[in-house]
Amino acid sequence: MSKLDKIIVGIRDSKLSRAQTDILLNQLISASGNLNFNTFDIKTIKTKGDIHVSQRLDRIGGKGLFIKEIEQHIIDCKIDVGIHSMKDVPAIDNPNDLEIICWLKRENYRDGLLSNSGHKFFDLPSGSIIGTSSIRRRAQILSQRKDLKVKLLRGNVDTRIKKLRNKNYDAIILSLAGLKRLGLLDHVTEELDDEQFLPAACQGTIGVQSKRGSYLKEVFALINHDETEIESLAEREVLKKINANCNSPVSVYAKIAADIISIRCDIFDHDGCKLFSKKISDAKDKYLKMANTLSEIILNDLGQDKINKLDELNDFDYSPST
Repeated sequence: MSKLDKIIVGIRDSKLSRAQTDILLNQLISASGNLNFNTFDIKTIKTKGDIHVSQRLDRIGGKGLFIKEIEQHIIDCKIDVGIHSMKDVPAIDNPNDLEIICWLKRENYRDGLLSNSGHKFFDLPSGSIIGTSSIRRRAQILSQRKDLKVKLLRGNVDTRIKKLRNKNYDAIILSLAGLKRLGLLDHVTEELDDEQFLPAACQGTIGVQSKRGSYLKEVFALINHDETEIESLAEREVLKKINANCNSPVSVYAKIAADIISIRCDIFDHDGCKLFSKKISDAKDKYLKMANTLSEIILNDLGQDKINKLDELNDFDYSPST
């Protein structure tokens, strides 16, 4: 454990992780009045997902590829907290002695299309190549445009944009939240409609993880955003109950308006066929009950075996049949 006057923060070794950490710590320092940047010691940690930058994520372990090494550093008392993109944190099989102690206010949850031609998604010429590493986005693309090609795209945000500009792809899809945090929104051609591109659970949300019962929960509570926490917990509960993860073509999005929370879930097969779509609403204090209700509807409609099989995808790249 580090000294109380020094908080050791573990993050991924990426430009986006550093940008997210700066945003979070700036908010915390402003809210506290007695913290400053000298209070924090930032330690970058290479994760398995960062090291294997050319392989499909589901082929090198899938779940937790961008967080496991950071979690182990917390468990081993090498760092006090880890800062994560919560989309990367599995909803199942988490260490019992760790917890998320802070949820920063969610940024734009939608996906963005970047295209070389300036064409929007539905205007892209047939045969155009779209890059993504997301099995969810792959299924959503095929649900709308089976005349497009889908090609695996790995690497950090700058690398992905460079591959696009080098004409390896005609268009790529990225999270708008990450692009905004990096100051790269000027590259976006179109903000994709969530009717077609409902996001992954917790997309746009930053979380702080520590050992359970840490005194730091009180420190980071200064910037905890209650609505984001409730929405994120509802989304994660759905994934947990249906045993889905980042390898699954599953979208879950919860939103609080006044005192009402709505939760929507879309599930696709790997050919782009929408298997399930439903939205339910109730009082926000019933968010876990609602998540369980929605999960039960999903399991009754599809069955656990069918959901489990959605983890299996042989060939990520797709070309239209001729």
